[in-house]
Amino acid sequence: MSVSPAPVSPAVSAAPTQAGLLAFVRRTAADTELISALPLDPEGRTWVRLEGPGGSEAWLIGWPPGTGTGWHDHAESVGAFVTAAGELKENSLAARLPADGWRTLELTDGVDRERRLSAGKGRSFGQHHVHEVLNEAPDEHAISVHAYYPPLPQIRRYSRAGQILRLEHVERPEDWQ
Repeated sequence: MSVSPAPVSPAVSAAPTQAGLLAFVRRTAADTELISALPLDPEGRTWVRLEGPGGSEAWLIGWPPGTGTGWHDHAESVGAFVTAAGELKENSLAARLPADGWRTLELTDGVDRERRLSAGKGRSFGQHHVHEVLNEAPDEHAISVHAYYPPLPQIRRYSRAGQILRLEHVERPEDWQ
């Protein structure tokens, strides 16, 4: 009787971590040829989808002066971004919000955070991270690289007036791809 060896399964790579995503966006942001190839629009953000590590979703984004994302989160995805050119400002909340079941929240004092991210600087973040990203420069584009895992299932958009955060709408991948 002969015994055949068991079939060998291809190696399953582990899901990218926040640290792995941050390393990827840092490497990508250092690729000057890629960064300089992004078409820039003087009035609106531009973006190109990139191949992220381990099945992650990645984007190269151009930010004209005075543009921003508005308050939003990336639902259950973890992520990272690095400024490749110019400077971006990130306003974020140091508070985890309920995932579902609310439309309006009153934020407590002390939850606001601000970071200025010049070229080469970036950060990673966990699930349900609420933030806005802005290019406040009066006359200079900024360019950044972003990665998310798992690929974005949705983006929740918020409005903010003082300490009141209001869920305005939910975008799905078909809305931005």
